[in-house]
Amino acid sequence: MTYKHREQAINRIHFSFKVCPVVALLGPRQCGKTNLARVFSQSYKDVNQKVHYFDLEDPEDYALFENPKLLLASLEGLIIIDEIQKVPEIFQLIRVLVDDPQSKKEFLILGSASRDLIRQRSESLAGRIIHIELTPFSYGEVHELNQLWIRGGFPKSYLALDKKMSGLWRKEYISTFLERDIPSLGFDIPAQSLRRFWMMLTAYHGNIFNASEMGRSLGISGPTIRRYIDLLSGTFMIRQLQPWFENISKRQVKSPKIYFRDSGIFHSLLGIYKEEEIRRHPKLGASWEGFAMEAIIRSHQANPEECFFWAVHEQAEIDLLLFVDGKRFGFEFKWADSPRLTKSLKIAHESLNLDKSTIIYPGKKSYPLQEDILVIGLEAYLKEKNAEST
Repeated sequence: MTYKHREQAINRIHFSFKVCPVVALLGPRQCGKTNLARVFSQSYKDVNQKVHYFDLEDPEDYALFENPKLLLASLEGLIIIDEIQKVPEIFQLIRVLVDDPQSKKEFLILGSASRDLIRQRSESLAGRIIHIELTPFSYGEVHELNQLWIRGGFPKSYLALDKKMSGLWRKEYISTFLERDIPSLGFDIPAQSLRRFWMMLTAYHGNIFNASEMGRSLGISGPTIRRYIDLLSGTFMIRQLQPWFENISKRQVKSPKIYFRDSGIFHSLLGIYKEEEIRRHPKLGASWEGFAMEAIIRSHQANPEECFFWAVHEQAEIDLLLFVDGKRFGFEFKWADSPRLTKSLKIAHESLNLDKSTIIYPGKKSYPLQEDILVIGLEAYLKEKNAEST
């Protein structure tokens, strides 16, 4: 099995170092960052450059960073620091080192938290750093859709020998994330409270999020709920899809929608591990539609600030609004046999002045509904996008 997207990520790292001396490779734990860094370091060595690797989950490497200036000042070449969020104070030293006009250092830093979450605890490297987000496996890497939906894209879940082993890995991943990873980021939140919150969040998957409503259910404040959701977003578990506001005289929705970014994690939190169980579950449609939306966003390599939804109370909505190269693309996701043009989509298409609207569904056929509105199967769409990028 080859992973073309990983090759593209390596090329992005090479290009980024031509622009800035620091590249941050960010993504959820166990999504493949370390393996990618090792592959990249080999290509770096091939041009006779020195490589130094530090894993801050290794107690010996972590101990070395008690005196980070003594450790790093004399090094040259590529310096890889894995799990950077464990020592966010190192950013200030990195800034000093790369600002030295005699510096012969480049830093590849790996982190399991978003740049916003890390930035809250670190010195800014603005103008010196490029951030690259690495996701779990996508369709462009595995070229198989159903197993990717059922198991999710984390490599050890997707590649497990059978569904039982895949489910067990995800179950342990969730426990480790709650009991070890969150505290390591400096958050003093009881694992049991966060697990309960996370499980209740499955009811909001694909829906408008109401912090006050959930706070009343859990008996905690709205601000605490928002802190929890920001934390799960900052560790790449949840996507907060923000609403888009158009200058029109309609009462538009102002709260975000919530999606689990990995379908396998979502299924595990629902207590579902078999495909037949998913297909009988009330969340079947929401599961597939959220999976399809995430796949479309990844196929466009869209940043969060390019992704929105739009809705007018009780009138019209569009599931995903992407801003790509100055154009507006709308997407609707339908777990249906043969989607048709709805009044809601037509209003959204016209109100937002979309360049193109696409209805994504699990079928095989593609057909136009009007000149700039198309129905196409998810796999067919992803194949087209993958062909464009090769």
